[in-house]
Amino acid sequence: MNGAESLIRSFTAAGVNVCFANPGTSEMHLVQAVDAVPEMRAVLSLFEGVCTGAADGYGRMTGMPATTLLHLGPGLGNGIANLHNARRASTPVINLIGNHALYHMDYDAPLTSDIGTLAENVSSWVKGDSTASSLATDGMLALQSALTAKPGSAGQISTMIIPADACWNEEGAAASYINGPERRKVDDKVVSEVAQLLDNNSMILINSDGLSIEARIAANRISEKTGCRVSMTPFPSRVDGGAGLPGCERLPYFPEQVLAALNGVEKLILAGAESPVSFFAYPNTPSVLVPEDCAVVRLSESEEDTAQALASLADFLGVSGGGYSINQLADLELPTGELSTRTISAAIAALIPEGAILCGDSGGGGAAFGPCQSARPNTWLNLTGGSIGQGGPVAVGAAVACPDRPVLALLGDGASMYTNQSFWTQAREGLNVTTVIFNNSKYGILETEYLRLGVNEVGERAADLFDLSRPSIDFVQLGNSMGVPGQAVETAEEFVVALERSLSESGPSLIEARL
Repeated sequence: MNGAESLIRSFTAAGVNVCFANPGTSEMHLVQAVDAVPEMRAVLSLFEGVCTGAADGYGRMTGMPATTLLHLGPGLGNGIANLHNARRASTPVINLIGNHALYHMDYDAPLTSDIGTLAENVSSWVKGDSTASSLATDGMLALQSALTAKPGSAGQISTMIIPADACWNEEGAAASYINGPERRKVDDKVVSEVAQLLDNNSMILINSDGLSIEARIAANRISEKTGCRVSMTPFPSRVDGGAGLPGCERLPYFPEQVLAALNGVEKLILAGAESPVSFFAYPNTPSVLVPEDCAVVRLSESEEDTAQALASLADFLGVSGGGYSINQLADLELPTGELSTRTISAAIAALIPEGAILCGDSGGGGAAFGPCQSARPNTWLNLTGGSIGQGGPVAVGAAVACPDRPVLALLGDGASMYTNQSFWTQAREGLNVTTVIFNNSKYGILETEYLRLGVNEVGERAADLFDLSRPSIDFVQLGNSMGVPGQAVETAEEFVVALERSLSESGPSLIEARL
């Protein structure tokens, strides 16, 4: 077989069987290989940022990487924003980037670029010199790296920059996957030292695999015993929450709010997390948001087994089988009257069925996270890296990964326009995605940040840079043009009816909430 087919057959044999694709000429032999291997599902997108965001959503829900298939440097460049988010989420992803045949590189053809430099910004593993005989083996190394936890914000993205001649030459042979290393265990000595510090003036800050249900149960048992607080970071990649599941506070976004939340904390225990830092620098505001008199102690690194560390800590304290606090199902009433982020959030929390997946982005959708912790069990996929345009693509990947679960994409009007090609893929694949667009006709977060500079009034020219009303965007018409039926609503009652209808029907739909 040729190199391309050897790679695709090796991937499917190892359980990598979804490819989010926007291919070009250099990738045609990979397209031919996908055609020859029916076990590989190919999902077409009209923009590379949808491919990369969808791979992020898929990986967060399955724990296995999807592949992306992108066209040379410009294709990777178009997808980097959502790869940045995937890197920050430590999502396993494998990028397949086509490149010129190696002998063609010397001629500086129009699409020639330094793909490796682009890839290194978002990848923890990059290879660009594969041959037909090595391509499948290199693919298994890419998979091994994608499934290996990395330190800090290095992420778990592997990028294969594949020369065209490595695809078409008939020297390929399938390769087998070799398991990568498991997460490193935390030493018992560290666990015992942390146990001595826990009291009602301490907080355990969790991230990484510390966000799992099992890890949060252990953390809550520790809290019940010692009186310590437990919090997740402001931008957790995935949270399985709702009624009956372990509750956990979450650090807020703005720096002064983080400092207020940590007021009185004398010992901050990092469990798979890093010390909280301000998302942006502000005048007269510290970058590291830890109170001056607070000691920071490390229980586990992000690449270590935080779930094991918390379980060991619970064992050391004698509470491994004890009780723990859980979220309670609230008696959620359907809202009426004015349409706002609050009433929309209340309606979502009241109506989502068990198992719903909610995908956040910039905009008002994040306000629903709190109410949904008292709703039926659900999964949140948060914006992790701050690069907007994530929500729609991540919803595509989540729906491909979990076709039996309803998916909601909660988007700001501005953020939705970064990757509105998601609608086309949702319609093409018949995905059960309900998109809610919070339409306030402006980049609301930018206006907020501008006022935070101490400006008392937004000037006319500055306001113009935040304004999305000239011309107004008709999101219903936009969705309809790509095969996604939609409805615009202006009251809470109308939103409730629209959401009930969408959740009762299969396939994609759109609700434009005019705020």
